[in-house]
Amino acid sequence: MNLALILVLGTFITGLIWAIDRLWWRKLRASAEPEPTLVEWSRAFFPVLLIVLVLRSFIAEPFRIPSASMMPTLLVGDFILVNKFAYGLRLPVLETRFLDLGNPERGDVAVFRYPPNPSKDYIKRVIGIPGDHVVYRDKTLFLNGERVRQTVLGEYYPREVDRRRDRVLPGSVLIEESLGEASHEVLVSPHGAEYGNRELEQGIIIPEGHYLMLGDNRDNSLDGRHWGLVPEDHLRGRAMFIWLSWEAFNAAPQWGRMGQSIR
Repeated sequence: MNLALILVLGTFITGLIWAIDRLWWRKLRASAEPEPTLVEWSRAFFPVLLIVLVLRSFIAEPFRIPSASMMPTLLVGDFILVNKFAYGLRLPVLETRFLDLGNPERGDVAVFRYPPNPSKDYIKRVIGIPGDHVVYRDKTLFLNGERVRQTVLGEYYPREVDRRRDRVLPGSVLIEESLGEASHEVLVSPHGAEYGNRELEQGIIIPEGHYLMLGDNRDNSLDGRHWGLVPEDHLRGRAMFIWLSWEAFNAAPQWGRMGQSIR
């Protein structure tokens, strides 16, 4: 379901009905004649739909994390808020950028349209930006000829639900990874299969207008190592913070995660 399209159509139709009534229908009705239900509803819903459309398209949009690919940064059931103007303002539905306000930086957690199926939204971490030379070999990341600094923090102990559903591979180690001055945590398992492709193992240069995205759960993430680079026009926004963490109605919300910034 394309919510953006529904919002645009709903805003346009209700606004059109309200405007026609103001400019024409109202003058034709007798003063004692009640306002038609369609006009009444349009007058009530138009400002609400317009505000939601503006907020969702140009300010911030909520997303729910459906998979474990960004653990430990994001867990299944996290509800996050995404900054929609960080990478420029885009027209709703068309996704055409009409105002350039910035570009992704290494280390950003970004939401984008999944390249093989743009109707789906994905969330990963920005690893390579245009002009970067990136190598990912033997579970090690090299950026512009230098090995990315990693500090082993120890074994990762997932929640019982994550362990039970095989979201984290056995023996996964928590590692602090530094991209420039920014750092974040990733998971790497010595027992996991090597996720990569031949081209990335040998090294690629990120072309203009494209980005390399990887999941933080490195051995359990369907990311740029499988389907390639993300074009600039697929970007949706930068993840800001977790506003709710609630995986299922039969489980208690994780109140301690509420309000956590995403880095």
